[in-house]
Amino acid sequence: MKQRLLVMNGQRLVQSEIEGQWATDKVEKAGLVKPGIYNIHLALQADKAKVHVGVIVYQDRTHVYQQVGASFVRHDLADFGKVPEIGSNSSVKYVQGAAQPSLAASIKLGRGIS
Repeated sequence: MKQRLLVMNGQRLVQSEIEGQWATDKVEKAGLVKPGIYNIHLALQADKAKVHVGVIVYQDRTHVYQQVGASFVRHDLADFGKVPEIGSNSSVKYVQGAAQPSLAASIKLGRGIS
């Protein structure tokens, strides 16, 4: 089953494709997730040998989805002790098979007062 996340107007819609048509399954507040279309059905299983840095975009009963660059990775929910907040820029590394999330340093653009 294909799933996508549609974020617009302060809402986060979880949609599934049924017979070529997208049907909305759930509507929630967008929170910190930026507006856009997130094709989470294209997510690859997270490689436990790597560190994944990106925004956590969605969590369901079995997985946590993270946008890493232009692609998505899927972490098993059971690997987390504490799941990072949806919309947070997180770094997820695996230690002895357990996911260890930490907030990634964000780059602030702008001019400071000198």
